Amino acid sequence: MKDKKVKEIMIALSDYATVSEEDTLGTAVRTLKKAREDKKYAHKHRAVLVYDKDKKIVGKVSIRCILQSLEPKYCHIQNPDGHDIGLSRFGFSDDFLNSMVKNFCLWDESLEELAKKASALKIKDIMYTPSNGEYVDEEAPVAEAVHQFILGCHQSLLVTKDKKVTGVLRLVDMFELVSEVLGK
Repeated sequence: MKDKKVKEIMIALSDYATVSEEDTLGTAVRTLKKAREDKKYAHKHRAVLVYDKDKKIVGKVSIRCILQSLEPKYCHIQNPDGHDIGLSRFGFSDDFLNSMVKNFCLWDESLEELAKKASALKIKDIMYTPSNGEYVDEEAPVAEAVHQFILGCHQSLLVTKDKKVTGVLRLVDMFELVSEVLGK
């Protein structure tokens, strides 16, 4: 694994689903659904990449982002940087977590009503903007990417060449590589 490079495992940007930051959530969902139907890859995509007016990749919309955007009140339970708190990681009981649904009046409308409202949201308002630790150079050794996955708890990394995104490296594809080696 020491000699293998990230670019040998990544999915090229041209093969990854993308949407404009000006598109709507409805467009992103349709784009992701279409990408998930593609049989080219063993594992289905779980996000679409977002580009700006200059066609530069500036974010991601994951399945989690889509679900979170259905209920706008989740923004009241987030850190100031926009990332969710992940309260279950801190040992809060199911009763406490469930009480938040009631106390914040989460999901007090039907799924259909929430989805109808959310479908018109602009991607730029719900997308996730990757941090510096979520980029890896395509010439980097696979071990460096594994290190980033483990320490950052990421599901994917954006692969770059000369600071331009050229692809996506998914955790599941790293697992496939490792499982091949372990299975020998």
